[in-house]
Amino acid sequence: MSDWLYSDTVKEHFTNPRNVLLEDEAAFSADGRGKTGNIKCGDEMLMLLKIKDDKIVDVRWKTYGCASAIASTSMLSDLIKGMSIKDAYGIKPDDIVRQLGGLPSFKIHCSVLGDKALRSAIDDYLAKQGRAGELKEAATEICHCLEITDKDIEKAFLQGARSWEQLQAATKIGSSCGDCKEAAMDLLHGLEHIHG
Repeated sequence: MSDWLYSDTVKEHFTNPRNVLLEDEAAFSADGRGKTGNIKCGDEMLMLLKIKDDKIVDVRWKTYGCASAIASTSMLSDLIKGMSIKDAYGIKPDDIVRQLGGLPSFKIHCSVLGDKALRSAIDDYLAKQGRAGELKEAATEICHCLEITDKDIEKAFLQGARSWEQLQAATKIGSSCGDCKEAAMDLLHGLEHIHG
């Protein structure tokens, strides 16, 4: 009996990750660069995009993280090739998890980094094109260490997070400095009044 908790797709993307930035590709000339996460909490990711006519034509990434983070970023990198930046910007962690055939619930937060790094890279590309903020949805950053917004917290709430521990499990919020706990809990309590 195997102790492997992941799907065969996760295993494949973990053991044979696609589009990883290799040492000899240091000159990969990216049109958009995004970085997210915090090495202090164990996950950090770099996403590099080549874009032509607002379509992603190539991608490279590097991550410091667990099997889920590596597999989910590998899957994401495959998904976005040939995709318009507008469509890619809308990719959510659930989309990645679904493509992977699921992840253990305590590992879902690892897939959050990929979509954040992707949006950051697209934002960087748009800023270089004089189109800053074109796709960005209005959000307030609550956790500055991990770039977690009110939208991320609301999504976690709608998926069942009601306590600080559940919010951390869903988003990794506060796992670096913890200065965001009060603001995050205020927002969580507010969401209880809005959504019931």
